[in-house]
Amino acid sequence: ADVLEKLGREEGNEFVAHILDWRHLSKLRSTYTESLQDAINQKNGRVHTSFAMALTNTGRLSSSDPNLQNIPIRTEEGRLIRTAFVADQGNVLLSADYSQIELRLVAEMAGIGALKSAFINGEDIHARTASEVMGIPLADVNADLRRKAKAINFGIIYGISGFGLAKQLDCSVSEASAYIRTYMERFPELSQFMEKSKQEARDFGYEKPLFGRKCVIAGIPEKNPARRNFAERQAINAPLQGTAADLVKMAMIRIDRMIKEKGLAAKMVLQVHDELVLEIPENKVEDIIPLIRAGMEGVA
Repeated sequence: ADVLEKLGREEGNEFVAHILDWRHLSKLRSTYTESLQDAINQKNGRVHTSFAMALTNTGRLSSSDPNLQNIPIRTEEGRLIRTAFVADQGNVLLSADYSQIELRLVAEMAGIGALKSAFINGEDIHARTASEVMGIPLADVNADLRRKAKAINFGIIYGISGFGLAKQLDCSVSEASAYIRTYMERFPELSQFMEKSKQEARDFGYEKPLFGRKCVIAGIPEKNPARRNFAERQAINAPLQGTAADLVKMAMIRIDRMIKEKGLAAKMVLQVHDELVLEIPENKVEDIIPLIRAGMEGVA
């Protein structure tokens, strides 16, 4: 797939580009437009998914039959699939999403003062990172540098390697490795948090998110370096993703209670990891949004 991408998208081979487009459209058709229609419940015209509470290692909910957590958004054709999901007459779909939750959690859990203050002051976190890591004034950060910093920010919390980041940024491995090194020097609390997480996983075989639930980390004692590295990346991310998962579940309980107690004309219809999707009457949007926001923001 990577070779075809390089030939088709980067080198402009028209034949290969057609193959890639066909594959993309073929997947959209078989996975979504056909199977989603087959999944419509004839009694109410809705599609129902099944959620698993404890299938994932980090405690995230997972969705199946059909999976409604992976409706595409990255391509223009993929986004068209989303337009097929509509609210009942007189209603709208409301998406309430925890903004940059794992980055906020790493700032909190690793105690990274510079990132904490950036979030508290409402700064653009990716622009701030670009400024810190690339050593340039905040005012000089352009869209391209911000995009690079965004990839670094999200890559770092998944324990990305210089090779992996180079692929994302389309730069040399040495340049990507230098970015990671500078990031770690600029935010030394992060490397301490990472080492602590890996050591805990080695000592106990699990990691604990903030609320105390255990995430088992298999493969930490592996002799095979690739498997061990994968387990170490899991050890770094599990406390972050696990805490995010707990927060969202707590928010779901809280929002559900609030809907019942206040008699709100709202229905929670879907959870997509850091996002809750509700169906609410069009004429109640202004009343309900502040309540949902307060409920989610005040959950912990």
